[in-house]
Amino acid sequence: MKAIGRTRWAIPEGYIPSQSVSQDRALLSHETACILNVNDRDAHIVLTVFFANREPIVYRVTVPARRTLHLRFNDLKEPEPIPLDTDYASVFEADLPIVVQHTRLDSRRAEIALLSTLAYAQD
Repeated sequence: MKAIGRTRWAIPEGYIPSQSVSQDRALLSHETACILNVNDRDAHIVLTVFFANREPIVYRVTVPARRTLHLRFNDLKEPEPIPLDTDYASVFEADLPIVVQHTRLDSRRAEIALLSTLAYAQD
């Protein structure tokens, strides 16, 4: 398949609530980056998370060839977890073209809110 996507993506809005209506993983408030790699090689990604009042956190992620990864920001642990109840933004820099979609599940109330949008792309 011909490569699709871009090598640089940004999600300027991020926030993981500390509260959820349930501790069941399916209903836990979270943010997810859905990453698509249609290339014949693994995509290596440097994910930088920016904050208003502290230095960024840098993560490294690999998406195998011809696969998708639904990366929950809540699951990022190394070098440190993303703090809850804190505004942040993220930039993905990949060595191959990828596609990034941002999804949030906010389950602080019984009326669960779900949003999803493509990230901003740039080469």
